[in-house]
Amino acid sequence: MDGRPVLVATEYEDATADLVVAKLNRRRVPVLRFDPGKDLPQRVTLAARLTPGGWSGTLTAEGRTADLAQVRALYHRRPSAYLPDTDDQAARFAAQETRRGLGGVLAALPGCLYLSQPQAIARAEYKPEQLSVAARLGLPVPETLITSDPVEAKAFTAVQPAIYKPLHAGSYDVDGEPAGIWAALVEPGEITDAVSRCPHLFQAQVPKIADVRAVVVGDRVFCALITAPAGVVDWRSEYRNLTYEPVDCPEPIRAALLRFLDEFGLRFGAFDFAVTPEGEWWFLECNPNGQWAWLEAAASLPITSAIADLLENGVPE
Repeated sequence: MDGRPVLVATEYEDATADLVVAKLNRRRVPVLRFDPGKDLPQRVTLAARLTPGGWSGTLTAEGRTADLAQVRALYHRRPSAYLPDTDDQAARFAAQETRRGLGGVLAALPGCLYLSQPQAIARAEYKPEQLSVAARLGLPVPETLITSDPVEAKAFTAVQPAIYKPLHAGSYDVDGEPAGIWAALVEPGEITDAVSRCPHLFQAQVPKIADVRAVVVGDRVFCALITAPAGVVDWRSEYRNLTYEPVDCPEPIRAALLRFLDEFGLRFGAFDFAVTPEGEWWFLECNPNGQWAWLEAAASLPITSAIADLLENGVPE
């Protein structure tokens, strides 16, 4: 039996990672799960030495130890941010050192397969580059404007039905409760000088009849057609009223998705498309660490097994 461990870096409450860990446990693959942004020094100890062959040494978490030179894969799922929520100078310094020390070693393990490399994930989160790469690869992309000029925004929304969406799906609170900022239709009269406070992303509305989420794991592509009630712009706002069915990915789309991942150095991506009545798939975005667990159950897609397969048997860099 191969005793090399798989590291799973994620926050504690991560039901998606739980599925993968459980699958690996059933396969008797050693797993060390931890949250690098939160666990050092209370739960994690790092002792890494540089050798001609790369980093060696140990990572210990909750009394379990992994040999850094023998890590077979790292699943960089959704670890907490390294920066603490405090103005204490010493704590912030320690957090930055942890990010560059622990985080840096984890990103440079010899012979390790990454799902995906943390720096690659960070780069791929920038939507302007995503859209540019998708268009270059031949995927249909809606006409897009990113602007902090209210005049430009009004002009763009005046000539066509247009949608506003955030450039980053970060956390947002409404009256102390977490909330999402959904993509929504925007009229010229709704554009105010507040647009000048930061860049905003506007896109021409695609006349869609459904959406597709395509989850790519390595070279395997799993697609689900998502149908929302009529008039819904962003299906994420209507989770309770959606229907799902597995669909095949058209070969030109599949080839473009694999090239997209290769362009960013990723081994995973959750892609969203709008589907027109003519059956054309329009690229909307890629989440390099997107959610998929609910989709696996809803559309009977074996995504957990695909991820476990890659972590257990994938070819390292």
